[in-house]
Amino acid sequence: MGNAAKRTSRVQITEGDFSTEPGRFKTLHTKLYEAIMQENCPIIETLLRSHPVNEPMTVWVKSTCNKLLLEQTQSIFPIHLAARYRKVQSLLCLLEYGADPEIRDSRGHTTLHVMLLHWPITTANWTEPVNRIQRILTDIQNHAEMCLHVLCQHGARVNARVDNDFGYSPLHLAIRYGTHPVLSILAGNGAHVNATNGSSMTPLHMAAGMLNKEMTETLLACGADVNCAVSHSGNTALKLAVCAASTKAGRLLAADISSISLLLKKGAEANAQDHEGRTAIHEACLGGREAIINLLLEFEADINILTRHGETPIFMFLQRRSNLRETALFNKLLNLSYPLRITNNEGILPTGLLLPEFQPQKESLVGLSQKPLTLQEICSKIIRKVYGEKHKQYLRQALPLKIWNSVYSDYDFSQLWKSNT
Repeated sequence: MGNAAKRTSRVQITEGDFSTEPGRFKTLHTKLYEAIMQENCPIIETLLRSHPVNEPMTVWVKSTCNKLLLEQTQSIFPIHLAARYRKVQSLLCLLEYGADPEIRDSRGHTTLHVMLLHWPITTANWTEPVNRIQRILTDIQNHAEMCLHVLCQHGARVNARVDNDFGYSPLHLAIRYGTHPVLSILAGNGAHVNATNGSSMTPLHMAAGMLNKEMTETLLACGADVNCAVSHSGNTALKLAVCAASTKAGRLLAADISSISLLLKKGAEANAQDHEGRTAIHEACLGGREAIINLLLEFEADINILTRHGETPIFMFLQRRSNLRETALFNKLLNLSYPLRITNNEGILPTGLLLPEFQPQKESLVGLSQKPLTLQEICSKIIRKVYGEKHKQYLRQALPLKIWNSVYSDYDFSQLWKSNT
């Protein structure tokens, strides 16, 4: 069964709901409907002599609404019906008799769009099916892929957009509804992997924003531009992935960050700035997830980079009350910061520090930011800024141990950070 039943609210339509009108003689439309569903090609060929192949059929739909069984008519093109329910032989028969795969329904969907909207949810993690359920699910998936290949081979436009404000291409639809097997098939048949939708987002932006490593990996393998930015915001796939993983829900659920690691390994620019000057590490510090911050630092993210309003990543970290309790992480960020800025360009302090309960912390940080550093401290911070964490072990081999220790031995700011929580 396709995704339609899952996404429909109130009115649920399931496979087999299209049926003949009870108590009436089977009309041409209902006969054609049954022939398509049964993949009876000889009957389909006979009926197409009387019914134009590109004219819609009127069929009866059974649905439930507020626990009441309702029946109503619905119009659907024969080729859309075959694609929706993955009827391979019927699809081939209709195409051979001149069915137009580009014909659109009232919502602006082509046959390819219809198929993707009703792609089966059959997450399979087995190599070979070993029981009846697995065999059924595997067959459903295989039929869907066969139908997709048939459409592509018969000239379906793999870059045709849906006629609505979202402007999704087939690749965008595949990402939107989690149909991973579709991506490589579409890309292999000429789908533009860097096409943008109505919001100027590429499929990679969408996959990264969903933290879907599998789809992200497939798109990158198919040539997706890892550093492409959304035109109206400047967001890259990396920044969108970090934002998604750094939300409150992302923290509570310990959202998987493997897609972030993948993007960085594939060349994502860690210090790419959006139109407001914010980078991935600004978002990571705002979210307060140490694993993401460490990962970005490993790929040379600049902990001192400023937004257009003069906000450092530490400024973002101090915006949230929950972050102020993470003293160990903040101690690490302080040791990497030079110069220490805890206000923005207008001299405004982070929201978290303005809370009465954190008055001691505010006084300590204001004093620390105004305190001049020693020459040794300045040199240590500059070396760490230039070489970062990535080349830490290289410097250990190149420098005398005493000097290396003076550079990479973090100062303990806990004496200044008098927590009252």
